[in-house]
Amino acid sequence: MAEVKSDIAIARAAKKKPILEIGAKLGIPAEQMVPYGHDKAKISADFIKSVQKNKDGKLILVTAINPTPAGEGKTTTTVGLGDGLNRIGKKAIICIREASLGPNFGMKGGAAGGGYAQVVPMDDMNLHFTGDFHAITTAHNLLSALIDNHIYWGNELGIDTRRVTWRRVMDMNDRALREIVCSLGGVANGYPREAGFDITVASEVMAILCLSRDLKDLEKRLGDIIIAYRRDKTPVYARDVKAHRAMAVLLKDAIQPNLVQTLENNPAFVHGGPFANIAHGCNSVMATTTALKLADYVVTEAGFGADLGAEKFFDIKCRKAGLKPAAAVIVATVRAMKMNGGVKKEDLGAENVEAVKKGCPNLGRHIENVHQFGVPVVVAINHFYSDTDAEIEALKAYVKGLGAEAILCKHWAQGSAGIEELAHKVVQLAESGASQFAPLYPDDMPLFEKVNTIVQRIYRGSEAIADKSVRDQLHGWEKAGYGNLPVCMAKTQYSFSTDPNLRGAPTGHTVPVREVRLAAGAGFVVVICGEIMTMPGLPSKPSSENIFLNDDGNIEGLS
Repeated sequence: MAEVKSDIAIARAAKKKPILEIGAKLGIPAEQMVPYGHDKAKISADFIKSVQKNKDGKLILVTAINPTPAGEGKTTTTVGLGDGLNRIGKKAIICIREASLGPNFGMKGGAAGGGYAQVVPMDDMNLHFTGDFHAITTAHNLLSALIDNHIYWGNELGIDTRRVTWRRVMDMNDRALREIVCSLGGVANGYPREAGFDITVASEVMAILCLSRDLKDLEKRLGDIIIAYRRDKTPVYARDVKAHRAMAVLLKDAIQPNLVQTLENNPAFVHGGPFANIAHGCNSVMATTTALKLADYVVTEAGFGADLGAEKFFDIKCRKAGLKPAAAVIVATVRAMKMNGGVKKEDLGAENVEAVKKGCPNLGRHIENVHQFGVPVVVAINHFYSDTDAEIEALKAYVKGLGAEAILCKHWAQGSAGIEELAHKVVQLAESGASQFAPLYPDDMPLFEKVNTIVQRIYRGSEAIADKSVRDQLHGWEKAGYGNLPVCMAKTQYSFSTDPNLRGAPTGHTVPVREVRLAAGAGFVVVICGEIMTMPGLPSKPSSENIFLNDDGNIEGLS
Protein backbone atom coordinates (compact mmCIF):
# COMPACT_ATOMS: atom_id res chain seq x y z
CA MET A 1 0.00 0.00 0.00
CA ALA A 2 1.31 3.46 -0.87
CA GLU A 3 2.09 5.88 1.93
CA VAL A 4 -1.09 7.50 3.26
CA LYS A 5 -0.71 11.25 3.61
CA SER A 6 -2.33 13.06 6.51
CA ASP A 7 -5.37 15.23 5.82
CA ILE A 8 -3.43 18.42 6.50
CA ALA A 9 -0.55 17.33 4.24
CA ILE A 10 -3.03 16.74 1.41
CA ALA A 11 -4.72 20.07 2.08
CA ARG A 12 -1.39 21.91 2.15
CA ALA A 13 -0.46 20.50 -1.28
CA ALA A 14 -3.76 21.64 -2.83
CA LYS A 15 -3.61 23.75 -5.99
CA LYS A 16 -6.11 26.37 -4.92
CA LYS A 17 -7.59 28.92 -7.30
CA PRO A 18 -8.12 32.56 -6.27
CA ILE A 19 -11.42 32.81 -4.45
CA LEU A 20 -12.66 35.51 -6.84
CA GLU A 21 -12.29 32.94 -9.64
CA ILE A 22 -14.38 30.40 -7.67
CA GLY A 23 -17.04 33.05 -7.17
CA ALA A 24 -17.01 33.94 -10.86
CA LYS A 25 -17.96 30.30 -11.68
CA LEU A 26 -21.17 30.95 -9.72
CA GLY A 27 -21.79 34.30 -11.38
CA ILE A 28 -20.78 36.32 -8.31
CA PRO A 29 -19.09 39.60 -9.38
CA ALA A 30 -15.81 40.43 -7.64
CA GLU A 31 -17.30 43.57 -6.11
CA GLN A 32 -20.00 41.44 -4.41
CA MET A 33 -17.41 39.39 -2.51
CA VAL A 34 -15.44 40.44 0.56
CA PRO A 35 -12.14 38.50 0.38
CA TYR A 36 -10.46 37.22 3.52
CA GLY A 37 -7.05 36.69 1.94
CA HIS A 38 -6.83 34.87 -1.40
CA ASP A 39 -8.76 31.70 -0.62
CA LYS A 40 -11.91 32.65 1.26
CA ALA A 41 -14.55 35.34 0.99
CA LYS A 42 -17.93 36.44 2.26
CA ILE A 43 -20.86 36.95 -0.12
CA SER A 44 -22.55 40.34 0.07
CA ALA A 45 -26.15 40.82 1.16
CA ASP A 46 -26.86 42.80 -2.02
CA PHE A 47 -25.84 39.86 -4.22
CA ILE A 48 -27.91 37.43 -2.16
CA LYS A 49 -30.92 39.71 -2.55
CA SER A 50 -30.35 39.95 -6.31
CA VAL A 51 -30.67 36.19 -6.95
CA GLN A 52 -33.85 35.53 -4.99
CA LYS A 53 -35.98 35.23 -8.15
CA ASN A 54 -33.75 32.46 -9.54
CA LYS A 55 -35.18 28.96 -9.73
CA ASP A 56 -34.14 26.66 -6.87
CA GLY A 57 -31.85 23.71 -7.49
CA LYS A 58 -32.24 20.27 -5.90
CA LEU A 59 -31.35 19.91 -2.21
CA ILE A 60 -29.51 16.73 -1.18
CA LEU A 61 -29.02 15.86 2.50
CA VAL A 62 -26.07 13.75 3.63
CA THR A 63 -26.61 12.08 7.00
CA ALA A 64 -25.24 8.97 8.69
CA ILE A 65 -25.60 6.10 11.11
CA ASN A 66 -24.87 6.73 14.79
CA PRO A 67 -21.19 7.66 15.07
CA THR A 68 -18.71 5.08 16.36
CA PRO A 69 -14.99 5.25 17.18
CA ALA A 70 -14.50 3.35 13.90
CA GLY A 71 -15.37 6.49 11.94
CA GLU A 72 -18.06 7.13 9.34
CA GLY A 73 -16.94 10.10 7.22
CA LYS A 74 -20.10 12.14 6.73
CA THR A 75 -18.43 15.46 5.87
CA THR A 76 -15.90 13.64 3.68
CA THR A 77 -18.80 12.07 1.76
CA THR A 78 -20.61 15.41 1.51
CA VAL A 79 -17.54 17.01 -0.05
CA GLY A 80 -16.86 13.98 -2.24
CA LEU A 81 -20.45 13.92 -3.53
CA GLY A 82 -20.31 17.63 -4.38
CA ASP A 83 -17.12 17.02 -6.36
CA GLY A 84 -18.67 13.92 -7.95
CA LEU A 85 -21.74 15.82 -9.14
CA ASN A 86 -19.53 18.48 -10.70
CA ARG A 87 -17.44 15.72 -12.31
CA ILE A 88 -20.48 14.27 -14.11
CA GLY A 89 -21.42 17.69 -15.47
CA LYS A 90 -23.81 19.04 -12.86
CA LYS A 91 -23.44 22.48 -11.30
CA ALA A 92 -23.17 21.66 -7.60
CA ILE A 93 -22.35 23.59 -4.42
CA ILE A 94 -21.46 22.06 -1.06
CA CYS A 95 -22.93 23.59 2.13
CA ILE A 96 -21.34 22.54 5.42
CA ARG A 97 -20.86 23.89 8.92
CA GLU A 98 -17.88 25.68 10.40
CA ALA A 99 -15.68 23.88 12.93
CA SER A 100 -15.76 24.57 16.66
CA LEU A 101 -12.41 25.04 18.38
CA GLY A 102 -13.51 22.95 21.38
CA PRO A 103 -13.81 19.63 19.51
CA ASN A 104 -10.76 20.45 17.37
CA PHE A 105 -8.56 20.53 20.44
CA GLY A 106 -10.62 17.89 22.23
CA MET A 107 -11.62 14.65 20.54
CA LYS A 108 -13.98 15.01 17.56
CA GLY A 109 -11.60 16.75 15.17
CA GLY A 110 -12.33 19.26 12.44
CA ALA A 111 -15.10 19.74 9.91
CA ALA A 112 -13.41 20.05 6.52
CA GLY A 113 -13.67 16.46 5.24
CA GLY A 114 -10.71 14.15 4.77
CA GLY A 115 -8.31 12.52 2.33
CA TYR A 116 -8.94 13.73 -1.23
CA ALA A 117 -12.45 14.93 -0.39
CA GLN A 118 -11.70 18.09 1.57
CA VAL A 119 -12.59 21.74 1.66
CA VAL A 120 -9.63 24.12 1.81
CA PRO A 121 -8.03 26.07 3.44
CA MET A 122 -8.44 23.25 5.95
CA ASP A 123 -6.25 24.78 8.68
CA ASP A 124 -8.05 28.15 8.56
CA MET A 125 -11.46 26.46 8.52
CA ASN A 126 -10.63 24.44 11.60
CA LEU A 127 -9.22 27.39 13.51
CA HIS A 128 -10.41 31.03 13.40
CA PHE A 129 -11.65 31.07 9.76
CA THR A 130 -13.41 34.40 9.08
CA GLY A 131 -14.11 35.12 12.74
CA ASP A 132 -17.80 34.16 12.73
CA PHE A 133 -17.60 32.14 15.95
CA HIS A 134 -15.76 34.94 17.72
CA ALA A 135 -18.50 37.38 16.66
CA ILE A 136 -21.20 35.01 17.93
CA THR A 137 -19.36 34.50 21.23
CA THR A 138 -18.95 38.25 21.67
CA ALA A 139 -22.56 39.07 20.82
CA HIS A 140 -23.76 36.41 23.26
CA ASN A 141 -21.53 37.67 26.07
CA LEU A 142 -22.45 41.30 25.39
CA LEU A 143 -26.01 40.31 26.30
CA SER A 144 -24.70 38.57 29.44
CA ALA A 145 -22.82 41.71 30.47
CA LEU A 146 -25.84 43.94 29.81
CA ILE A 147 -28.06 41.75 32.01
CA ASP A 148 -25.73 41.96 35.00
CA ASN A 149 -25.17 45.67 34.33
CA HIS A 150 -28.93 46.30 34.33
CA ILE A 151 -29.27 44.53 37.68
CA TYR A 152 -26.31 46.48 39.09
CA TRP A 153 -27.80 49.86 38.15
CA GLY A 154 -31.08 49.36 39.97
CA ASN A 155 -32.85 46.52 38.11
CA GLU A 156 -35.62 48.68 36.67
CA LEU A 157 -37.11 45.64 34.90
CA GLY A 158 -37.53 43.75 38.18
CA ILE A 159 -35.43 40.75 37.07
CA ASP A 160 -35.46 37.95 39.63
CA THR A 161 -31.74 37.23 39.96
CA ARG A 162 -32.58 33.61 40.80
CA ARG A 163 -34.25 33.26 37.41
CA VAL A 164 -31.66 34.63 35.00
CA THR A 165 -31.69 31.96 32.27
CA TRP A 166 -29.06 33.47 29.96
CA ARG A 167 -25.66 31.82 30.49
CA ARG A 168 -22.28 32.79 29.07
CA VAL A 169 -20.41 30.98 26.29
CA MET A 170 -16.92 30.26 25.01
CA ASP A 171 -15.72 28.21 22.04
CA MET A 172 -13.71 25.69 24.04
CA ASN A 173 -14.38 22.52 26.01
CA ASP A 174 -14.02 23.51 29.67
CA ARG A 175 -16.00 21.47 32.19
CA ALA A 176 -14.83 23.70 35.09
CA LEU A 177 -17.09 26.49 33.80
CA ARG A 178 -20.33 24.52 33.55
CA GLU A 179 -21.57 25.91 36.86
CA ILE A 180 -20.08 29.06 38.40
CA VAL A 181 -20.88 31.82 40.88
CA CYS A 182 -20.31 35.28 39.42
CA SER A 183 -20.11 38.85 40.76
CA LEU A 184 -18.15 37.89 43.87
CA GLY A 185 -15.77 40.37 45.49
CA GLY A 186 -17.92 43.07 47.01
CA VAL A 187 -20.43 45.79 46.18
CA ALA A 188 -18.51 47.15 43.18
CA ASN A 189 -18.81 43.82 41.36
CA GLY A 190 -22.59 43.48 41.50
CA TYR A 191 -24.92 40.95 43.07
CA PRO A 192 -23.53 37.42 43.43
CA ARG A 193 -25.56 34.72 41.68
CA GLU A 194 -25.21 31.28 40.16
CA ALA A 195 -24.38 31.19 36.47
CA GLY A 196 -22.51 29.00 33.99
CA PHE A 197 -21.00 28.60 30.55
CA ASP A 198 -22.10 26.66 27.46
CA ILE A 199 -19.94 26.07 24.40
CA THR A 200 -20.51 28.66 21.65
CA VAL A 201 -22.07 26.12 19.29
CA ALA A 202 -24.85 25.59 21.87
CA SER A 203 -25.61 29.32 22.04
CA GLU A 204 -29.05 30.50 20.99
CA VAL A 205 -27.23 33.27 19.11
CA MET A 206 -25.60 30.57 16.95
CA ALA A 207 -29.01 29.00 16.26
CA ILE A 208 -30.51 32.42 15.49
CA LEU A 209 -27.74 33.31 13.05
CA CYS A 210 -28.19 29.95 11.29
CA LEU A 211 -31.99 30.26 11.02
CA SER A 212 -32.25 33.97 10.11
CA ARG A 213 -33.12 34.99 6.54
CA ASP A 214 -31.45 38.43 6.65
CA LEU A 215 -30.17 41.12 9.04
CA LYS A 216 -33.67 42.42 9.80
CA ASP A 217 -34.85 38.92 10.74
CA LEU A 218 -31.67 38.43 12.78
CA GLU A 219 -32.25 41.61 14.79
CA LYS A 220 -35.88 40.69 15.52
CA ARG A 221 -34.93 37.18 16.65
CA LEU A 222 -32.17 38.55 18.90
CA GLY A 223 -34.74 40.83 20.54
CA ASP A 224 -37.04 37.85 21.13
CA ILE A 225 -34.47 36.00 23.28
CA ILE A 226 -35.82 35.36 26.78
CA ILE A 227 -33.04 36.26 29.21
CA ALA A 228 -34.74 35.97 32.62
CA TYR A 229 -38.03 36.00 34.52
CA ARG A 230 -39.48 38.38 37.09
CA ARG A 231 -40.80 37.27 40.48
CA ASP A 232 -44.26 36.93 38.93
CA LYS A 233 -42.61 34.64 36.32
CA THR A 234 -43.27 36.99 33.40
CA PRO A 235 -40.43 36.86 30.84
CA VAL A 236 -37.78 39.51 30.26
CA TYR A 237 -36.48 39.78 26.69
CA ALA A 238 -33.14 40.89 25.21
CA ARG A 239 -34.95 43.86 23.64
CA ASP A 240 -35.98 44.97 27.16
CA VAL A 241 -32.31 45.60 28.05
CA LYS A 242 -31.83 47.20 24.60
CA ALA A 243 -29.26 44.57 23.58
CA HIS A 244 -30.54 43.30 20.23
CA ARG A 245 -29.45 46.14 17.97
CA ALA A 246 -25.88 46.21 19.29
CA MET A 247 -25.74 42.41 19.04
CA ALA A 248 -26.83 42.65 15.40
CA VAL A 249 -24.01 45.13 14.76
CA LEU A 250 -21.50 42.58 16.04
CA LEU A 251 -23.03 39.95 13.73
CA LYS A 252 -23.44 42.04 10.57
CA ASP A 253 -20.48 40.34 8.82
CA ALA A 254 -20.86 36.94 10.50
CA ILE A 255 -24.33 36.45 8.99
CA GLN A 256 -22.94 36.59 5.42
CA PRO A 257 -22.06 33.10 4.03
CA ASN A 258 -18.41 32.15 3.55
CA LEU A 259 -17.22 30.90 0.13
CA VAL A 260 -14.26 28.51 -0.10
CA GLN A 261 -13.37 25.61 -2.43
CA THR A 262 -12.76 21.88 -2.49
CA LEU A 263 -9.47 20.25 -3.44
CA GLU A 264 -10.96 19.99 -6.95
CA ASN A 265 -11.72 23.75 -7.01
CA ASN A 266 -15.48 23.37 -6.69
CA PRO A 267 -17.42 25.95 -4.63
CA ALA A 268 -18.36 25.36 -1.01
CA PHE A 269 -20.33 27.52 1.39
CA VAL A 270 -19.13 27.00 4.96
CA HIS A 271 -21.31 28.89 7.41
CA GLY A 272 -22.62 28.46 10.95
CA GLY A 273 -21.97 25.55 13.23
CA PRO A 274 -24.53 24.43 15.81
CA PHE A 275 -23.86 20.94 17.20
CA ALA A 276 -26.51 18.32 16.47
CA ASN A 277 -26.46 16.67 19.90
CA ILE A 278 -27.10 19.91 21.84
CA ALA A 279 -28.44 22.21 19.11
CA HIS A 280 -30.02 21.82 15.65
CA GLY A 281 -26.90 20.70 13.78
CA CYS A 282 -27.23 22.37 10.35
CA ASN A 283 -25.37 25.07 8.43
CA SER A 284 -27.10 28.41 7.93
CA VAL A 285 -30.39 28.94 6.11
CA MET A 286 -28.78 31.88 4.27
CA ALA A 287 -25.99 29.69 2.89
CA THR A 288 -28.33 26.88 1.85
CA THR A 289 -31.01 29.07 0.26
CA THR A 290 -28.40 31.18 -1.57
CA ALA A 291 -26.67 28.06 -2.90
CA LEU A 292 -30.03 26.75 -4.16
CA LYS A 293 -30.37 29.91 -6.27
CA LEU A 294 -26.92 29.42 -7.82
CA ALA A 295 -26.64 25.68 -8.54
CA ASP A 296 -28.48 22.68 -9.96
CA TYR A 297 -27.60 20.65 -6.86
CA VAL A 298 -26.80 21.65 -3.30
CA VAL A 299 -25.24 18.98 -1.10
CA THR A 300 -25.53 19.68 2.61
CA GLU A 301 -25.07 17.67 5.78
CA ALA A 302 -26.68 17.40 9.18
CA GLY A 303 -24.61 16.55 12.24
CA PHE A 304 -24.08 13.10 13.78
CA GLY A 305 -26.56 10.30 13.00
CA ALA A 306 -29.91 10.69 11.25
CA ASP A 307 -31.74 10.33 14.59
CA LEU A 308 -30.36 13.73 15.59
CA GLY A 309 -29.07 15.72 12.61
CA ALA A 310 -31.51 14.59 9.92
CA GLU A 311 -34.53 14.78 12.24
CA LYS A 312 -33.66 18.37 13.17
CA PHE A 313 -32.80 19.27 9.58
CA PHE A 314 -36.26 18.10 8.52
CA ASP A 315 -38.32 19.18 11.53
CA ILE A 316 -36.61 22.51 12.32
CA LYS A 317 -34.57 23.87 9.39
CA CYS A 318 -36.73 22.65 6.49
CA ARG A 319 -39.96 23.49 8.34
CA LYS A 320 -38.82 27.03 9.16
CA ALA A 321 -37.08 27.81 5.85
CA GLY A 322 -39.59 26.14 3.54
CA LEU A 323 -36.97 23.73 2.15
CA LYS A 324 -37.92 20.50 0.35
CA PRO A 325 -35.06 17.99 0.13
CA ALA A 326 -35.06 15.89 -3.05
CA ALA A 327 -33.02 12.96 -1.71
CA ALA A 328 -30.92 11.81 1.24
CA VAL A 329 -27.63 9.91 1.46
CA ILE A 330 -26.93 7.86 4.59
CA VAL A 331 -23.23 7.27 5.19
CA ALA A 332 -22.12 3.97 6.70
CA THR A 333 -18.90 1.97 6.89
CA VAL A 334 -18.19 -1.73 7.10
CA ARG A 335 -16.07 -0.99 10.18
CA ALA A 336 -18.95 0.75 11.95
CA MET A 337 -21.31 -2.11 11.14
CA LYS A 338 -18.82 -4.54 12.71
CA MET A 339 -18.54 -2.33 15.78
CA ASN A 340 -22.33 -2.22 16.08
CA GLY A 341 -22.15 -6.00 15.75
CA GLY A 342 -19.96 -6.27 18.84
CA VAL A 343 -16.41 -6.18 17.42
CA LYS A 344 -13.83 -4.20 19.42
CA LYS A 345 -12.01 -1.35 17.70
CA GLU A 346 -8.66 -3.14 17.77
CA ASP A 347 -10.19 -6.15 15.97
CA LEU A 348 -11.89 -4.26 13.14
CA GLY A 349 -9.16 -5.12 10.61
CA ALA A 350 -10.09 -8.82 10.54
CA GLU A 351 -12.87 -10.01 8.23
CA ASN A 352 -16.11 -10.70 10.10
CA VAL A 353 -19.14 -10.97 7.83
CA GLU A 354 -21.44 -12.12 10.63
CA ALA A 355 -20.61 -9.03 12.69
CA VAL A 356 -21.44 -6.84 9.68
CA LYS A 357 -24.84 -8.52 9.40
CA LYS A 358 -25.40 -8.25 13.15
CA GLY A 359 -24.59 -4.52 13.12
CA CYS A 360 -26.70 -3.60 10.09
CA PRO A 361 -29.99 -2.98 11.99
CA ASN A 362 -28.59 0.39 13.14
CA LEU A 363 -28.32 1.42 9.49
CA GLY A 364 -31.72 -0.11 8.75
CA ARG A 365 -33.35 1.98 11.46
CA HIS A 366 -31.95 5.17 9.93
CA ILE A 367 -33.15 4.19 6.44
CA GLU A 368 -36.66 3.58 7.78
CA ASN A 369 -36.61 6.86 9.71
CA VAL A 370 -35.63 9.00 6.74
CA HIS A 371 -38.35 7.31 4.69
CA GLN A 372 -40.84 8.46 7.35
CA PHE A 373 -40.22 12.02 6.14
CA GLY A 374 -41.06 11.01 2.56
CA VAL A 375 -37.49 11.42 1.30
CA PRO A 376 -35.87 8.77 -0.96
CA VAL A 377 -32.61 7.28 0.35
CA VAL A 378 -29.36 5.85 -0.99
CA VAL A 379 -26.60 4.45 1.24
CA ALA A 380 -22.98 5.50 0.71
CA ILE A 381 -20.49 2.87 1.91
CA ASN A 382 -17.43 4.95 2.78
CA HIS A 383 -14.59 2.60 1.83
CA PHE A 384 -11.70 1.61 4.10
CA TYR A 385 -8.69 -0.38 2.89
CA SER A 386 -9.46 -3.19 5.35
CA ASP A 387 -12.98 -3.82 3.93
CA THR A 388 -13.33 -7.20 2.22
CA ASP A 389 -15.55 -8.03 -0.76
CA ALA A 390 -17.63 -10.41 1.36
CA GLU A 391 -18.26 -7.74 4.01
CA ILE A 392 -19.22 -5.15 1.40
CA GLU A 393 -21.60 -7.58 -0.31
CA ALA A 394 -23.25 -8.43 3.03
CA LEU A 395 -23.90 -4.74 3.65
CA LYS A 396 -25.24 -4.20 0.13
CA ALA A 397 -27.52 -7.21 0.41
CA TYR A 398 -28.97 -5.96 3.71
CA VAL A 399 -29.77 -2.55 2.25
CA LYS A 400 -31.29 -4.11 -0.89
CA GLY A 401 -33.59 -6.13 1.38
CA LEU A 402 -34.99 -2.81 2.66
CA GLY A 403 -35.77 -1.62 -0.84
CA ALA A 404 -32.82 0.77 -1.08
CA GLU A 405 -29.37 0.65 -2.67
CA ALA A 406 -25.90 0.81 -1.11
CA ILE A 407 -23.03 2.08 -3.27
CA LEU A 408 -19.32 1.66 -2.51
CA CYS A 409 -17.56 5.05 -2.49
CA LYS A 410 -13.78 5.60 -2.66
CA HIS A 411 -13.71 9.40 -2.59
CA TRP A 412 -11.34 9.54 0.41
CA ALA A 413 -8.58 7.95 -1.66
CA GLN A 414 -9.64 8.92 -5.19
CA GLY A 415 -11.60 12.17 -4.90
CA SER A 416 -14.50 12.63 -7.30
CA ALA A 417 -13.41 9.67 -9.47
CA GLY A 418 -14.25 7.36 -6.57
CA ILE A 419 -17.84 8.56 -6.10
CA GLU A 420 -19.23 8.89 -9.64
CA GLU A 421 -21.66 5.99 -9.20
CA LEU A 422 -23.22 7.61 -6.14
CA ALA A 423 -23.45 10.96 -7.95
CA HIS A 424 -25.41 9.34 -10.80
CA LYS A 425 -27.74 7.60 -8.31
CA VAL A 426 -28.39 10.84 -6.44
CA VAL A 427 -29.29 12.58 -9.71
CA GLN A 428 -31.65 9.70 -10.57
CA LEU A 429 -33.40 9.93 -7.18
CA ALA A 430 -33.59 13.72 -7.21
CA GLU A 431 -34.95 13.93 -10.75
CA SER A 432 -37.48 11.14 -10.21
CA GLY A 433 -39.77 13.41 -8.20
CA ALA A 434 -40.09 10.64 -5.60
CA SER A 435 -39.62 13.00 -2.65
CA GLN A 436 -42.86 13.69 -0.79
CA PHE A 437 -41.24 15.54 2.07
CA ALA A 438 -43.25 16.37 5.19
CA PRO A 439 -42.13 17.03 8.79
CA LEU A 440 -42.75 14.34 11.40
CA TYR A 441 -45.36 16.26 13.41
CA PRO A 442 -47.69 19.27 12.89
CA ASP A 443 -47.01 22.69 14.40
CA ASP A 444 -50.14 22.58 16.57
CA MET A 445 -49.28 19.32 18.36
CA PRO A 446 -48.66 19.93 22.12
CA LEU A 447 -44.96 20.22 22.99
CA PHE A 448 -44.66 17.07 25.09
CA GLU A 449 -46.51 15.11 22.40
CA LYS A 450 -43.90 16.32 19.92
CA VAL A 451 -41.18 14.97 22.22
CA ASN A 452 -42.99 11.63 22.53
CA THR A 453 -43.51 11.45 18.78
CA ILE A 454 -39.76 11.71 18.19
CA VAL A 455 -39.00 9.24 21.00
CA GLN A 456 -41.44 6.65 19.67
CA ARG A 457 -41.09 7.07 15.90
CA ILE A 458 -37.40 7.98 15.57
CA TYR A 459 -35.71 6.51 18.68
CA ARG A 460 -38.25 3.63 18.91
CA GLY A 461 -38.46 4.12 22.66
CA SER A 462 -41.57 3.45 24.71
CA GLU A 463 -42.01 7.01 25.99
CA ALA A 464 -40.36 10.18 27.23
CA ILE A 465 -40.48 10.62 30.99
CA ALA A 466 -40.33 13.98 32.73
CA ASP A 467 -40.94 15.44 36.19
CA LYS A 468 -44.09 17.46 36.78
CA SER A 469 -41.99 20.65 36.85
CA VAL A 470 -40.82 20.00 33.28
CA ARG A 471 -44.34 19.27 32.04
CA ASP A 472 -45.67 22.37 33.83
CA GLN A 473 -42.96 24.44 32.17
CA LEU A 474 -44.01 23.17 28.74
CA HIS A 475 -47.69 23.85 29.48
CA GLY A 476 -46.75 27.36 30.62
CA TRP A 477 -44.96 28.05 27.35
CA GLU A 478 -47.95 26.75 25.40
CA LYS A 479 -50.22 29.19 27.25
CA ALA A 480 -47.74 31.98 26.47
CA GLY A 481 -48.05 31.28 22.73
CA TYR A 482 -44.99 29.10 22.12
CA GLY A 483 -46.82 25.79 21.66
CA ASN A 484 -46.42 25.85 17.88
CA LEU A 485 -42.60 25.70 18.06
CA PRO A 486 -40.68 22.55 17.04
CA VAL A 487 -38.62 20.72 19.65
CA CYS A 488 -34.84 20.35 19.51
CA MET A 489 -33.77 17.14 21.25
CA ALA A 490 -30.44 17.30 23.10
CA LYS A 491 -29.18 13.78 23.70
CA THR A 492 -26.18 11.52 23.13
CA GLN A 493 -25.23 11.02 19.49
CA TYR A 494 -23.95 7.48 20.05
CA SER A 495 -27.25 5.67 20.50
CA PHE A 496 -30.96 5.78 19.73
CA SER A 497 -31.33 5.74 23.51
CA THR A 498 -29.84 8.09 26.11
CA ASP A 499 -27.23 5.44 27.01
CA PRO A 500 -24.16 6.08 24.81
CA ASN A 501 -23.05 2.46 25.21
CA LEU A 502 -26.29 0.96 23.86
CA ARG A 503 -25.43 0.41 20.20
CA GLY A 504 -27.43 -1.20 17.41
CA ALA A 505 -31.18 -0.61 17.15
CA PRO A 506 -32.66 -0.82 20.66
CA THR A 507 -36.42 -0.61 21.24
CA GLY A 508 -38.70 -0.03 24.21
CA HIS A 509 -36.32 2.19 26.18
CA THR A 510 -37.51 5.26 28.07
CA VAL A 511 -36.01 8.69 27.36
CA PRO A 512 -35.67 10.81 30.52
CA VAL A 513 -36.10 14.55 29.98
CA ARG A 514 -33.88 16.35 32.48
CA GLU A 515 -34.54 19.96 31.52
CA VAL A 516 -36.25 22.13 28.90
CA ARG A 517 -35.11 25.53 27.64
CA LEU A 518 -37.15 27.96 25.55
CA ALA A 519 -35.14 29.38 22.64
CA ALA A 520 -37.77 31.95 21.70
CA GLY A 521 -35.47 33.86 19.35
CA ALA A 522 -34.30 30.78 17.48
CA GLY A 523 -37.83 29.45 17.45
CA PHE A 524 -37.63 26.06 19.14
CA VAL A 525 -37.74 24.38 22.54
CA VAL A 526 -34.55 22.59 23.62
CA VAL A 527 -35.28 19.28 25.36
CA ILE A 528 -32.25 18.05 27.32
CA CYS A 529 -32.27 14.27 27.77
CA GLY A 530 -30.13 11.97 29.90
CA GLU A 531 -26.62 13.09 30.78
CA ILE A 532 -25.97 15.31 27.76
CA MET A 533 -23.86 18.42 28.52
CA THR A 534 -24.13 21.80 26.81
CA MET A 535 -20.50 22.44 27.80
CA PRO A 536 -18.34 19.42 26.86
CA GLY A 537 -15.19 18.42 28.69
CA LEU A 538 -11.82 17.41 27.27
CA PRO A 539 -10.80 13.70 27.10
CA SER A 540 -7.89 12.32 29.10
CA LYS A 541 -5.64 12.75 26.07
CA PRO A 542 -6.99 15.74 24.10
CA SER A 543 -6.11 16.25 20.44
CA SER A 544 -4.32 19.45 21.43
CA GLU A 545 -1.38 17.31 22.62
CA ASN A 546 -0.65 16.43 18.98
CA ILE A 547 -1.22 19.86 17.41
CA PHE A 548 1.93 21.94 16.92
CA LEU A 549 3.93 24.15 14.54
CA ASN A 550 6.72 22.33 12.67
CA ASP A 551 10.14 23.79 11.85
CA ASP A 552 8.70 25.49 8.75
CA GLY A 553 6.01 27.18 10.79
CA ASN A 554 3.26 24.96 9.37
CA ILE A 555 0.55 23.41 11.53
CA GLU A 556 0.68 19.67 12.19
CA GLY A 557 -1.88 17.43 13.86
CA LEU A 558 -5.15 19.03 12.73
CA SER A 559 -7.63 16.54 11.32
